[in-house]
Amino acid sequence: MAFLQLLSCLAFVAAASGCGVPAIEPALSGLARIVNGEDAVPGSWPWQVSLQRGGSHFCGGSLISENWVVTAAHCGVRTTDKVVAGQFNLKSNDDNVQVLNIAQVFKNKKFNMLTVSNDIALLKLATPATFQETVSSVCLPSATDDFPAGTTCVTTGWGKTKHTALNVPDKLQQAALPLISNAECKEFWGSKIKDTMICAGASGVSSCMGDSGGPLVCLNNGAWTLVGIVSWGSGTCSTSSPAVYSRVTELLPWIEETLSSN
Repeated sequence: MAFLQLLSCLAFVAAASGCGVPAIEPALSGLARIVNGEDAVPGSWPWQVSLQRGGSHFCGGSLISENWVVTAAHCGVRTTDKVVAGQFNLKSNDDNVQVLNIAQVFKNKKFNMLTVSNDIALLKLATPATFQETVSSVCLPSATDDFPAGTTCVTTGWGKTKHTALNVPDKLQQAALPLISNAECKEFWGSKIKDTMICAGASGVSSCMGDSGGPLVCLNNGAWTLVGIVSWGSGTCSTSSPAVYSRVTELLPWIEETLSSN
């Protein structure tokens, strides 16, 4: 019994100090984008970063450690861009934000702009992010983790709330949406759907322009885990067709190889 108590205690310590457990609890109103999304609780998605060029947000990303951010290859991140961590309101100076420089950009060499397959890039930070209440990492899945269709997951970002909107919203948006099997996703998108992709939505919610590179996270053993990276979808951000995300479990070997050799 004492041994089991010790194990559960260690598991609790790991969760408390590790990835995927926000210090500030997110509040989700169920299937509430991020068309038809809602404002997030400030600081409740502490791995979400804003990628900025010339002071303007253009893509999202997720901290997977103090030194690394994962995003989409199609965002075309350059080392002159900035990673902004700990941000909630893009217009506010009140946020306890960290503006971080990028040392290197690693784009998956198998990324294909025409098919948008293998849509993943890793950004090595020039100086590590300082983890605090509003800045911490998301968990990566293991290759054997299964996230079945119907699982309700969450996507976050500053993407447009209407495809016709001229600007992205100031405040970080969140939306809960169900995972969809690739077979069902092919009913919408046909042969465009590859094994390196995972679909979610078609539920009255969608990611949109500006959300690219940001996270699709699912709860796994009590910790939020990066299951997808916002990749592509309807040009009009339709909430009745699924959004398509890079499937992280399929891209893990590339992630692990890049992290270990750099």
